Parts: sequence; structure tokens; C-alpha cells
Amino acid sequence: MRKHLIHFLLAAVLSVFSAATFAQTTVRGQLVDSETGEPLVGAAVMVEGTSQGSVTDIDGYFKQDVASNGTLLFKYVGYKDQKKKITHKGASVDLGVIMMQPDAVALGDVVITSQAIARKTPVALSTIAPAYIEERIGTADFPQILKSTPGVYVSRDGGGYGDSKVNIRGFKSENVAVLVNGAPMNDMEWGGVYWSNWAGLTDVASSVQSQRGLGASKVSTPSVGGSINIVTKTTDAKRGGFASYGIGQDGYNKVLFSVSSGLTKDGWAFTLMGGKTWGDGYIQGTEFEGYNYFASIAKRLGDNHQISFTAFGAPQWHNQRSSYDGLTIKGWQEVQKYMEPGEQYRYNPTYGFGKNGERKTSARNKYHKPQLQLNHSWQINNTSSLNSMIYMSIGDGYGYSGQGTSAYSSMWYGCSDGILNTTFRNADGTFGYDQIQEMNEQSATGSQMVMSVSKNLHKWYGLLSTYTKELNDQINFYAGIDARYYIGTHTNEIIDLYNGDYYIDRYRKNVSVKNNAAAGTDVFNNQKLSVGDVVYRDYDGHVLQGGVFGQAEYDNDKLTAFVSGSISETSQWRYDRFYYDKEHAESDKVNKLGFTVKGGANYNLNENHNVFANIGYISRAPFFSGGAFLSSTVSNAVNKDAVNEKIFSFEVGYGYRSRVFTANLNVYHTEWKDKTMARSYDYTDKDGNPDRAMVNMQGVNSIHEGIELDMVYKPANWVNFTGMFSIGNWRWTNNPMGYFYNSGGQPMADAKGTIASGIGAEDHASMIIKQKDVMEGGSAQTTAALGVNVFPMKGLRLSLDWNFFGRNYADYAVTGSDISIGGEKVYETPWRIPSYSTFDLGASYTFDIAGLKTVLSGNVENLFDQEYINSAYDGGGHDWESAYRVFYGFGRQMSLRLKVNF
Repeated sequence: MRKHLIHFLLAAVLSVFSAATFAQTTVRGQLVDSETGEPLVGAAVMVEGTSQGSVTDIDGYFKQDVASNGTLLFKYVGYKDQKKKITHKGASVDLGVIMMQPDAVALGDVVITSQAIARKTPVALSTIAPAYIEERIGTADFPQILKSTPGVYVSRDGGGYGDSKVNIRGFKSENVAVLVNGAPMNDMEWGGVYWSNWAGLTDVASSVQSQRGLGASKVSTPSVGGSINIVTKTTDAKRGGFASYGIGQDGYNKVLFSVSSGLTKDGWAFTLMGGKTWGDGYIQGTEFEGYNYFASIAKRLGDNHQISFTAFGAPQWHNQRSSYDGLTIKGWQEVQKYMEPGEQYRYNPTYGFGKNGERKTSARNKYHKPQLQLNHSWQINNTSSLNSMIYMSIGDGYGYSGQGTSAYSSMWYGCSDGILNTTFRNADGTFGYDQIQEMNEQSATGSQMVMSVSKNLHKWYGLLSTYTKELNDQINFYAGIDARYYIGTHTNEIIDLYNGDYYIDRYRKNVSVKNNAAAGTDVFNNQKLSVGDVVYRDYDGHVLQGGVFGQAEYDNDKLTAFVSGSISETSQWRYDRFYYDKEHAESDKVNKLGFTVKGGANYNLNENHNVFANIGYISRAPFFSGGAFLSSTVSNAVNKDAVNEKIFSFEVGYGYRSRVFTANLNVYHTEWKDKTMARSYDYTDKDGNPDRAMVNMQGVNSIHEGIELDMVYKPANWVNFTGMFSIGNWRWTNNPMGYFYNSGGQPMADAKGTIASGIGAEDHASMIIKQKDVMEGGSAQTTAALGVNVFPMKGLRLSLDWNFFGRNYADYAVTGSDISIGGEKVYETPWRIPSYSTFDLGASYTFDIAGLKTVLSGNVENLFDQEYINSAYDGGGHDWESAYRVFYGFGRQMSLRLKVNF
């Protein structure tokens, strides 16, 4: 909510004058934010042409006497003024809910170009208010706040801090756009988002809006499944701040503070926030430590300009459970011999210790990805404005990546195809890092297993600028540019020889001597490496993208419509220092032109009912990883068969709003063609050693369609009910070709991992993946939720939420025995994971301590400690017994937080 002290004083004066006026009609109503539905506290309600007026209460309600045929004027800083002529006759009139529209050119806030407005923007959306974020998140990862919205499924296979994944309408994270203050966050090489890099967003977000489908984001490269638009806190015009401390299960601790200067007389203001979070983690051996910071400083330059600078980041490290370390159903039952009853699903197959008792892990992530944004708002005149953002992101960190000889390379994983590895397994179930050290000490050929860090260093620069022109009272026009440049440096560096003398990198045998002048057949391939040396890969990925977009909007109160389009050019190339000499290090550039065309309309039948529809077509350039290059990890070979992905989507919806009940119903259909995707699998090489490989598929088609419903019922001020239901039909619609690569990214010629003579060669192992009409896995296709919020007394809130997830199919998997040249593999609809539901309990109490507003809040996730399967991979029998890499969800989680405002 936007609160301004001057505004409150003005409204208070107006309320004094209103007491002395005479009126024939008493008008009641409620003012809310049209985007979030949040009540507007202290908004001015004035009788036009008089000195009469009042202010809205803490729930946004007002009561004002008005003379016959009088007009009410509603004013709130940061929102467009709104008028209502009172023509009703009688002693009392109820106007119901009045939605105030944010002022797009207000200088008080960071300009957001991606937010949608209910009953105006023709898209399906759900907006999470600040109070919900603050009081309901508990110890959960940021995406968990979206789990009760239609079409959304959140999972956390890795089990560590920030390891959650979010799907919208069955589309995975690489196809869901994430924007912070309008700036894109998705990785420019593969499209996804690691939420652990953004763990601090729960503390700096003022609102979160999920848009499903085409969305309203004004950028040149849109998403497929939807978008998550995060608005951070702005520079607070009110002086003050807060401090808070939270605790939870499994050693969870969190401290946080914030302070704001308030707006000074010469137009300066700043806000600072910082915090630390640490704990042991729910899953065994997933200790973590994270920090987060936020800084915003703004300066008003006259009446028409404002410059603001925002910086935020969340440096963290956390241990993980590998996404490959899910067991079979029977495997989880066997784990009970290592864990206490009821605790077996916390088991981590790679939790263990070294020879000296030191804690060891083979799965750790450490990363810091600060985001810097410089915004300029220019109100050119009464009808036009220019809003620009220059942003920069600098990523620095790594994830552990175990390396080894052919016989031991896959032993770093605790499981293979869902079966617990026993080669380095102690009697108590812990992973035998001490045994690895012992083996390396006794080896005459150096370390058989070493640990390296897979570094991902990147620099990302962007410019986003939007020009807005009001052509008349009904037509607005937007035009802008979206430019980005990204360079990601990827290298693997040895950090621990595990007591061995040296290490010989098995991937160096794949280095072409003629392409590396420094390499000799005997010297290079048998080079003895130590800590700090590079193994496996060392390359830069470059992505340069530029585009323009435009949109025209028509708004005559009842009817709003828009048509928009964009065009973008994407150029991608590699620079490889490992497999190529300087002369051949830089690859050819892959240039692709993409575009979007979309339009939609919303019609408000009356103050209660509205209908909308949208339609669009997207042509999107393939991603750098797995798309533009056949093997982006190790080869400069361009994928000559790569084409743009094509997406066609349409949607229709209906909305109802009244003072006590709100509901939204929408139906969508999305067709996706020429998608590139990959699946990993375990196999046995020609020497009988276990290894991991991947099948890359091109030209994959699918259909995602479904129905979504959400509602809110407020029968009284002290209680409200929420509900949601969605059902999808997400399935593959063709039989693509798949090509096989070993763990080193080299093309395979057969099922034993023999390297083909050249990428794209005729002897490259491939097969037709017969998946037509197979249901897509990895996301619940039926979801539902019910919630109740009770306010039994002033300052006290109690809530109970029920969430249901069903028709969640296991991802189908490829096995080493499937590999053939020119063959095919027929897949059936995979195992349908059992449906499950959970309950979450929350409470908060607001009171004063020494005159300071204080909030005590508590949350219990999975109240009844429900046992459920979160995700799995399908086995040969498509049933419970054969499923593998099965991951169970988290059990009961409790937390408590105290926040003091000053």
C-alpha cells in the first residue's frame, strides 16, 4: 500500500469539514487497488465542489453524505482520480467495490511495464498482496507462495535451500518468464531460474503477480506458459523501518532489518534492508547460509523527472541432495534401516564424512547474483512519458561436480536408476568419503575420484525503455526497445584430490590435437593435474539480443482492447579454450529472428460482470544450450537443424466482482511446435562401467489446454474464504528424433558409449521417440485449494489452507538399452503418481510494544505431516513398483517470527 503522511493530514482535515454538512443520501463503498485487490487505507473521499469529505478506514471502507445528484471524487496518491455521480434516490446507497487504477506515470514508484490490471487487461492473473507474502511464507522458498494459484505446481527435488521449481500450466521454469521491476531474470543460455539465487525476494517484494498464458509483459521475447512479475519495495516516502527475527525447525534462523530516510525537503529518499538466514535443512545434510540486501535511493528532479537506483542480491551457499538421488519405492522402504521411523524421507544418499571426521558433500551450490537497476521516469507532458531502465547482473559462483575415471565417474551419485549405490556405503548408511580417500591413497595411477567445482560466471547488461503516448481519452500507444548482452564463462576446476597425488582427466582424450597446438598426444592426454587445474570444459557462451515492441490500447471504461507485436534478433556463439586452439576457439554465430503478435479485449458488462479473450502467436529463437549448438558443453559445432519454436495460444475468460464475492473462470489452449528438449539416463559403457548420458530431441510438439477457476468470498469483515480449481490436458503430439551423447557431451555411436566419428555424422546413435498422445509428466494436471481467514478480534488473524494435487504423471525416462541407430522406442502414458493434499496453518497478531507496531506470526506447513510423492520418473512397468528417482515431499514444518516497526 502507498501511504503518504501529507495525504493523511489532508484527508483528516476534510473529514472534519464533512461533519458539518447536510446531505440527503448516505453513500457507502470500498476502495481497493485494481491490481492486487488490497484495500486502500486513508484514501480521500470528497464531494465535488464542496469542502465535504472523509477518509477510508483500515479495510478501505467509507461512508459519506452526498446531496441529491452530487458527485463523489476519490483521490489517492499514486492512483488515477475517479468520480462517481450519485443518481440513486433513497436514504442510503452502496456503491460496492470501487477499484482504483494505478497511475502509470506517477513519479513515486519504480515504473513497472509488466503488471496486469483486473477487469481491464485481458489475461488470467493472480496477485499476491504484501501482507500475504510477509505473514504466510514461513520457512518456505519463494515459489511456495504461488502454490494455491490455478495451474501452478511447485516441487523441490533437490531438497536444499532455494531448490524449489515452479511450473505454470505444465510448462517448466525455462518457459515461465520471471521479471523483477520489469527486468527479465531468466538465464539467457537455457532460460531457467535458480530460485536459490533470489531467495531474498521474499523480503523485498511488495507484490507478486502470476500471469498465465500470453501475459502482459512488454518485452520483446515473451514466455510460453506464463510469467511471474515481482515488484520490489520502492524508496519509502515515510521515515522509519523495522527489525525482525524468525526461528523454525531444523535449526532455521532468520534476522532482518530495514530503514528508510523518508522524503527530504530537497527530494532525496533512501531505503536499506539486510538480513541473514541459516539452518540445517529438512533433508539430511542440507545445511545452508544465506544473506540478502536491498538498497534503493531516489531523487526528484523538478516536477517531471525522477531517478532511482536499486540494488539487491542474495549471496548464499547450501548443500543439496542431487536431483539424481531419488530412490525407487522399495529403496525408500530399505532406507528405514538407516533412519528413525518416519524420518526415512529425509535421507540423503551422499551425506557422509571424510577420514578425519570432517563433513563432506558431493552436492553444494554457492552463488551470488546481484541485480543493479537505474530507472529514469520522465513526464514529458500531460499526454506522454518515457520510462527507462538500465540494468546489470553479475553472477559469480559454482556447483560441485564430481569427476572420476571411467570406472568411477558415476560413483559420486548416491543412486543409479533409483538403486542405492553400495560401492562407497558405510554400515550406517552414510556415503563413504573416507573410503574414496583410502582408495586414492593406495592408487598407483593417481586419484580415481576428485571433486571439482562447475563454475558459472556471467555478466549481463540490459536496456529496457518504454515510451507512452495518450492519443486521446480512449487510446494509448506504447513503444519501446529491449536490448540485452550476456556472456557466461563455464569452467570446471579441481578443488579436492581426495588424498590422491594427481588426477588424469578422462575427457582430454577427446581433445583434437590438431585443434590444440599446445597439446601432444602423450603429454596432453596424460597430463597430471592438481588442485586449481581445469577439467572437462572451459568456454564462454555469448548471447546478444535486441528487439523492439509496440502496443496500442483502447479504453472506453466498459471496453478495453489491445493489439501488440514485437520483433527481436538473437545472436549466439561460443569461445572454447579447452577443446580448441586460439585459431578455432570461436564458433560460428547462430542468428535467429523471432517475433510475437498478440491481441485481446475485455468487456465489463456492468460493475459486476466482465468477459475477456486473447490470442497470440510467438516465434522464439532456440536456447543456446541444447538448441543453437548440438553440444553446448564441449563443442563449437552449430546445430544446423535448429529452428525457431512456434507457439499459438488463445484464451477466453469470465469474471464476477461484488463487495462480498469475486470469481474468475478461464479456458485456454496452447500449441507448441519445434521445441528442443533433453533427457538424461544411466547406462553401462563398453568396459562395463556405469555412466550417465543424454538424449537430445528436436522438433517436439505438445498441446496444453485446460480450465481454471479462482474465487474469494467475504461474507463479513471478520472472515473471508478463498478457493481455486484447475484441470489441464497436457500431452505430447508427435514422435521426434532423439540423438545420444555421453557424459562428456560427445556424440555416441552405440549403446556402449563409443564416440561417433563426428557430430552430425551418419553413425550418430539416434532413434525415433514415439511419444505421441503420451501425457506430460512433472506437474500436477489437477489442482484445487480452499482457504479460510478469520479476524476474530482487532489485530488477530487465523488462517487454514487446504491444497490438492492430482493427475501428476511421472516423467518418462530413457534407458541405455533404448539406444539404436535408426530404430524407435515406443512410450506409453507413464505412472500416475498418487494424488495428495496438505493443510497449512497460519496466525498473526498485531499489537504495540512501547508505542511501536509489532507483529507476531507463525506458520505450520503440512499440518498433519502428510506423506506424499512430489515427483518421480517412470519405469518399464508404468506403475508403482517400477518407478524410480522417486522424491517425497517435506513433512511438517513450523516457524515463528517477530517483527517490530519503528
